[in-house]
Amino acid sequence: MELKGVKGQWFCRKRTTFVSEMGQQRIGYIDAMRGFTMILVVYSHVCGFCLGETTLGYNDVFFLFRLPCFFMISGWLFEQTAHRPFWQVIRKKFMVQIVPTFIFLLLLAPPPLFFSRLGTTKGGYWFTFTLFVFFMLYLLTVRMGRRWGAVVALLVSISAFCYSASYNWLASTDVSPIALSALGFLSFATWRYYLFFYLGTVIRRRFDVFTRLTDLPYVVVAIVLTFLIIALTPTTDDLVLTYLRFAVAGAVGMTMVFSLFRRFECFLNRGSHLGRSLQFIGTRTLDIYLLHYFFLPRFLLRYSNQLQAFDSKLLELLVAMAVALAVVGTCLLASYIIRLSPFLAHYLFGAKSEKDAK
Repeated sequence: MELKGVKGQWFCRKRTTFVSEMGQQRIGYIDAMRGFTMILVVYSHVCGFCLGETTLGYNDVFFLFRLPCFFMISGWLFEQTAHRPFWQVIRKKFMVQIVPTFIFLLLLAPPPLFFSRLGTTKGGYWFTFTLFVFFMLYLLTVRMGRRWGAVVALLVSISAFCYSASYNWLASTDVSPIALSALGFLSFATWRYYLFFYLGTVIRRRFDVFTRLTDLPYVVVAIVLTFLIIALTPTTDDLVLTYLRFAVAGAVGMTMVFSLFRRFECFLNRGSHLGRSLQFIGTRTLDIYLLHYFFLPRFLLRYSNQLQAFDSKLLELLVAMAVALAVVGTCLLASYIIRLSPFLAHYLFGAKSEKDAK
């Protein structure tokens, strides 16, 4: 590793080309970025479920790029499989995304409570369900023709955003409750994130252009400043401005995080404790996501007022992050124990069976 100030090669001299990266089984900075984003997901749930306030410790800022990053990475990774047989891909994704989701939802909320958790948020497990829908949407879009990709992504995202914003009004009108229930089961309100999934596929296809642009230091500085300006701008009730803030902040934020992780990959390699930790977490994101609801220390709610009384964002960040890391560590331990059984690993975490591995 060597520091360098030459234009287009800042900080890390040794670079891995995209072609060689694609030849590797895993990409280090992608796994590290997934690990980082997974920690922020657990952090967010610690703030909301354990400390009683979702905006604690800059979580409102993390919210702007956390889920866009996750969906962008998912789209980036999925692009490679887009031309495989439709039902072959869907069958495999169903076993990885849907089967574990409903098994864990049954464990978390056994019947009859289970049936009341099948709405938009799926008892907290909406992400994997929505991601499965995005896989299908993208596969269908590719078969329609790539020229429709951006149009479909915008229409889906804007429609879902407007539906979410007007849900209370729709529920008070003559709209069929069955239609609303169907949209709820499909988690339609969360489809607004499809925009970032699609952008991830575009970045994958145009990776050479993306890297040339983000290799320029002033471009990254402009991206970071743009994100900070948006983050510091007060929210508004205007629907158009709210959507623009959501879309632009998400796109800029995910580009910022992706670019920084790619550029600082030499600090996140397997030779560093931070790199190894983030990359390992990144290989177990599904396990952590499915398990962490069982290990959230909700008893901390009784101390939330005392923490907020300090009125210190930094202290809130440190406390919530410490709890989040403890939860992640517990999930990794539980994941290790469960994965000792190939049967449980296959059906709970979508791991390849011995038959599939051959």
